[in-house]
Amino acid sequence: MTRYCKDLGRSGEQLAAQHLAATGYTIVETNFTTRFAEIDIIAAIDDCLVFVEVKTRTSANKGLPREAVTASKQKKIILAARQYIKTRALDGKKRIRFDVMEIFFTNDTCHINHIPHAFYSE
Repeated sequence: MTRYCKDLGRSGEQLAAQHLAATGYTIVETNFTTRFAEIDIIAAIDDCLVFVEVKTRTSANKGLPREAVTASKQKKIILAARQYIKTRALDGKKRIRFDVMEIFFTNDTCHINHIPHAFYSE
């Protein structure tokens, strides 16, 4: 992955976290890493813990950002979320949800598409 792609991704994650905070979410943690995957944002709202995958693009030439969250990627995120819950002793204490946030940078504007309940654990 090029430096540009990493910087673009980090910028998207920061904007996503700001958007979530502005809409009532509490940011619990960012970039939680396990051997399975990295969870971009872990947020809380009401009695729900939300695991957020952020995908950032400058165009849709290679498809929509949400399409990059494949079934394989979803499984990895779910495993990482389970690890988070286990290490924080949160099992059964909160509902959990998996969201995807699409960040589009076009010219000088940014478009954010928050997709709650984008996928489910088994």
